[in-house]
Amino acid sequence: MSKDPSWKAKRAIFLFAVIWTALVIFSPFTVPAGSVGDLTGSVGVIDNDLEDMNIVSRAVYLIGDFNCHTRADRSFELNNNQMPFCARDFGIFLGLTIGMAIALIVMPRYAWVIVIILATPLIIDGFAQLIFDYESNNTIRVFTGVLGGLAASIFLSYVADNVLKVR
Repeated sequence: MSKDPSWKAKRAIFLFAVIWTALVIFSPFTVPAGSVGDLTGSVGVIDNDLEDMNIVSRAVYLIGDFNCHTRADRSFELNNNQMPFCARDFGIFLGLTIGMAIALIVMPRYAWVIVIILATPLIIDGFAQLIFDYESNNTIRVFTGVLGGLAASIFLSYVADNVLKVR
């Protein structure tokens, strides 16, 4: 099994997800407490001054600043510092990590219906906030993010199994 390219790909995705999720969690602890305040900004723009950080935390926060709105009210704080990604994105990273661990251990069979069921709450919650006068909370955002990350892990596992299958 360890020589199977699809297993190696899933293991690589899992390791990446573990390292990335750990970096997102621990970055607020690698800078002085209370030094990272409101990072609210726009997606696709680096709009926060993050110069006074170590290189690893700065890289994580810059990626978050560019790829996430990082609204303070939709983000958690650790070490009295705002996390580099919003609660939903953090949930996605966590769900991807958990899902890839499951894919390595159990090797679940792929089914589109499972991916759709897992991704639907994230889509509904995200679009409902965008379209209607509705505001979910960070607990719901993390939960729907985890489900979305699980859906992504099932899809990535399927891709690994079918694209890299030993023939």
